[in-house]
Amino acid sequence: MSAKKKLEGKVAVVTGASKGIGAAIAKDLAAEGAAVVVNYASSREGADRVVAEVKGAGGKAIAVHADLSKPDDVARLFSETKKEFGRLDVLVNNAGVYGFAPIEEITPEHFNWHFNLNVLGLLLATKEAAALFPAEGGSVINISSVVANKGFPGASVYSATKGAVDALTRSLAAELGARKIRVNAINPGMTITEGVQSAGFAEGEMRAHIESQTPLGRLGQPEDISGAAVFLASSDSSWITGETFTISGGLR
Repeated sequence: MSAKKKLEGKVAVVTGASKGIGAAIAKDLAAEGAAVVVNYASSREGADRVVAEVKGAGGKAIAVHADLSKPDDVARLFSETKKEFGRLDVLVNNAGVYGFAPIEEITPEHFNWHFNLNVLGLLLATKEAAALFPAEGGSVINISSVVANKGFPGASVYSATKGAVDALTRSLAAELGARKIRVNAINPGMTITEGVQSAGFAEGEMRAHIESQTPLGRLGQPEDISGAAVFLASSDSSWITGETFTISGGLR
């Protein structure tokens, strides 16, 4: 007789789940029994691939398009979740953007592009999820970054969004705890994803510099992050809220 899966009967929404860390989290949540809503903004092909992998392994998943920087899209994401699965237990706020620029090149557009998705979109998604969680509560997992606490040149706006994510994680944990809703954050170090590779950070001087500062001597893989998300989604972490978990190979 096989052991019961940690998330059997649960429903999870993972934003920005068509690739990278979000895709790995969606697949790992599904492997532990959760029905997963794979949100995407641009890569339908990637989202469909994640759904196919989940279904091929015997799990349940659907892909839902929504741009989390648009309030109407956020509301639709959760209404479609309720229509398909009838409930929600876990929200992983993974969708985000990043663009580096020196202070001389920062514009209101650059600022708003980051904050409208990385902070406002995360807040609106959490608002919708909190209204959908059952009486027994739920788990919100925010994907932050080590840049919330570690300075990188040219990353001031992106870092500011992640500092905001850490702050609102603590505030929402205090606010929602009475409703049995836990709110925690995962702060990854540099992780090899499609975005990191396309930005050119996965090779060359940047990679060598980061690896030289990392005690475990390597960059992360999406699967290094997804296991922590499963832990925070499950009852294994039932007395943990308002925390940030740095997963970075020791990089500080």
